[in-house]
Amino acid sequence: MVDAERFRLLLEEERDRKLELLKALQSDISSVSLARQDSNVDDEHDPEGSTIAFELSQASALMDQSRVGLDQINAALERIASGSYGLCEICAVAIPEGRLEARPWTPFCVKHASGKSRNSVWMKPG
Repeated sequence: MVDAERFRLLLEEERDRKLELLKALQSDISSVSLARQDSNVDDEHDPEGSTIAFELSQASALMDQSRVGLDQINAALERIASGSYGLCEICAVAIPEGRLEARPWTPFCVKHASGKSRNSVWMKPG
């Protein structure tokens, strides 16, 4: 049996880190956007323009990744609350504790971790 309380604490710590990262990224995006608005930057002709566009793109991508991670963490916390944490969402087999330690938000056992395995199970003709 998985020590759900231990994993709840790990997940809550990770959630707090993600929330702080999201806040910092949003601040960075706002700062760069404001600086860009206040200047007369022409991304196409200004050598610094492409750097600003790249920074915005990079921060936006990191924000998207962080939001997905936060969603996964919140889903894992919901599984803890419902009592289904540590069981594969596909086959209901216990997820090895080592896998949970590496990825405490995972809803899948090793066998079903790859999208290919999940899709083949979900797409079985009925």
